[in-house]
Amino acid sequence: MIGDRLPTYGPARSAPGRRVLSRALARPSLPAVVALVVVVVFFGLQAPALRTSGGLAGVLDVAAPLGIGAVAVALLLVAGQFDLSVGVMALASSLLTAMLTGHAGWPVWAALVVTLLFALTIGVVNGVLVVNTGLPSFLVTLATFLVLQGTALAGFEAVAGSTQVGGLDAASGWSSAAAVFGSSTEIGGARFHVAVLWWVVATALATWALWRTKFGNAVFAAGGARRAARELGVPVRRTTVVLFCLTATAGWLIGTLALFRLESVQLGTAGLGTALDFLVVAVIGGCLLTGGYGSAIGAAVAALLYAVARQGITLAGWDPRWFQTLLGALLLVALVANGVVRRRLKARPRS
Repeated sequence: MIGDRLPTYGPARSAPGRRVLSRALARPSLPAVVALVVVVVFFGLQAPALRTSGGLAGVLDVAAPLGIGAVAVALLLVAGQFDLSVGVMALASSLLTAMLTGHAGWPVWAALVVTLLFALTIGVVNGVLVVNTGLPSFLVTLATFLVLQGTALAGFEAVAGSTQVGGLDAASGWSSAAAVFGSSTEIGGARFHVAVLWWVVATALATWALWRTKFGNAVFAAGGARRAARELGVPVRRTTVVLFCLTATAGWLIGTLALFRLESVQLGTAGLGTALDFLVVAVIGGCLLTGGYGSAIGAAVAALLYAVARQGITLAGWDPRWFQTLLGALLLVALVANGVVRRRLKARPRS
């Protein structure tokens, strides 16, 4: 895939077969692509409904928001950092938008701008804490997750006085904002939502940024050799803060898309399992937890793999708990495959 490879080194002359293998192994998304093909074929036979336009729409409904978050998390993983707060950011931003529009009477676009600034502030706080204190980003964002979850849930109920806010479509500017974040189209008797387009755009932009810009070089340098990168003048600290802002923005976008699709917000919880889903999908897509290796395309493919497996199990009439088993197996295979590929690339002599 274009934009989904790492530089490889080796002897000037090698057999064509070995060159093809090396190029294939240099693609972080390879295990996810292979697994996706296997899962699509398997569940396509087990659940014929999956092969219909309705089945495809159901898969994309699951994959799109997951893919948006996973792509942002993948970039952060390439830089050697974690973010567990994407899911709760989606919850908090949608609740804040609902309170500003449905309870305080704000115009929709003004509320969206405020919630986006709120998300970016959280991203900056996470990034600054990580780069200035040296604390593990896993623990910093776990703390952020807990603070945001408690504040969002308790604050929403205290201000709104209920567990749900509806009638948001009467707010000023709702129709124009809904055209951007909540529109859908019917194809083949199934309805496809605009979240899919946002997912495609996010993946394309992330891939371009990672492989065609200085920012992408800084991301790989920060994850591959942070100390050496700093000595060479790579803006590691600034890059890290920007990446945390991107994951926060992804959370805001996921929450906004859900809000405009449902036209209301229900008080709920964003569990730690939801937070880990983005991380798991990014790893299945080829990102190493140690940083310096991965791709946005791989994360997008893994989100599609996740959705096919989940919907396939549902449509096949299996016990939904089997999905966790399959997801764990896919994660384990991805970890082993990525580790083998990474060791192979490191072991190759440099010319």
